[in-house]
Amino acid sequence: MLVLALLALAAWLYLATLHGRFWQSGPTLPEAQDATASIAVIVPARNEAESIAHSLGSLLAQQYSGALSIILVDDNSTDGTAAIAAALPHAERLTIISGQPLPAGWSGKLWAVHQGLQHPLAQAAEFVLLTDADILHAPTHLATLVHRAQTHGDDLVSEMVRLHCDSAAERAYIPAFIFFFQMLYPFAQVNDARSRTAGAAGGTMLIRRSALDRIDGVERIRQNLIDDCALARELKQSGARLWLGHAELADSLRIYADRREIWNMIARTAYVQLNHWLPTLAGCIAGMTLLYLAPPALTLFAHGLTRLIALITWLLMAALFQPTLRRYRRSPLWGLALPGIASFYLAATIASAYRHHAGRGGGWKDRTYPA
Repeated sequence: MLVLALLALAAWLYLATLHGRFWQSGPTLPEAQDATASIAVIVPARNEAESIAHSLGSLLAQQYSGALSIILVDDNSTDGTAAIAAALPHAERLTIISGQPLPAGWSGKLWAVHQGLQHPLAQAAEFVLLTDADILHAPTHLATLVHRAQTHGDDLVSEMVRLHCDSAAERAYIPAFIFFFQMLYPFAQVNDARSRTAGAAGGTMLIRRSALDRIDGVERIRQNLIDDCALARELKQSGARLWLGHAELADSLRIYADRREIWNMIARTAYVQLNHWLPTLAGCIAGMTLLYLAPPALTLFAHGLTRLIALITWLLMAALFQPTLRRYRRSPLWGLALPGIASFYLAATIASAYRHHAGRGGGWKDRTYPA
């Protein structure tokens, strides 16, 4: 038990000091208004009637002095998404594409994005913004993104938008989602051209069109369900400069009303993250047990030096969680609950593997991707 406690402490000390300072709640972009490059915004949407008016409305109201085109790709919606979009104020800035049937070998979202990228307005733009149909953009958001790309020569500027965190389930599990994402893709390493780590957040991805053309758009990653990080990986391997941070000017409108919805969100893609490989799943279970479950278990049931080391590790884990908790205005005491929250995520990851091997794959928007 002493060896287990020491291993857990060593792992957390490494994460705290040598893993890109992943636990910091940053970086963020300062607001800017002086960008003029041409930009095409592509919004893939499938049955987004509840949020499309707010999301597209915020894009149509952007304070942007350059050429701006907004392209909605309606992915065979059955709830009137396209009709709602067409009736919005300033819809003259909006182009609506009726999506073609989903071909074999494509995920639904990437097929919609691909169709948007083929439009002449997107072909001619200097930058393309890929954003979801449930993101609310502040009036200067696009200018801020383009300003960052132009002044620093970035080929991809991506932000983790502020997720909805009001329901009881969201308050319990959403901050940890951000924490785990930062652990998988430390922002400092993503932003370091010398590092191989590549990541992005699909809610906001501003991409230089020339960099996108070098990797054949999204065709190479057409089967990926975790499309944002797959695209970032292709871009970085091609020599592109990446910037990933937290958004101050964009918020997610998607609501997770209960634990079941968050469970399904995790189970949809967790096994994809593990490359659909059982040995990797076994390693994930072992790693999360060491990191998150061993410290509280040893604190409660061990004695002497082992208990002391385990308690220190638990407190260190809770301390590293604090910047994310502050960002989402949660009590610091949630830091002590991180082991229990991690158990929920681990169980959903195991469920993700079960779904895959049962042929149910990554179900999303009435579609299932079993392979």
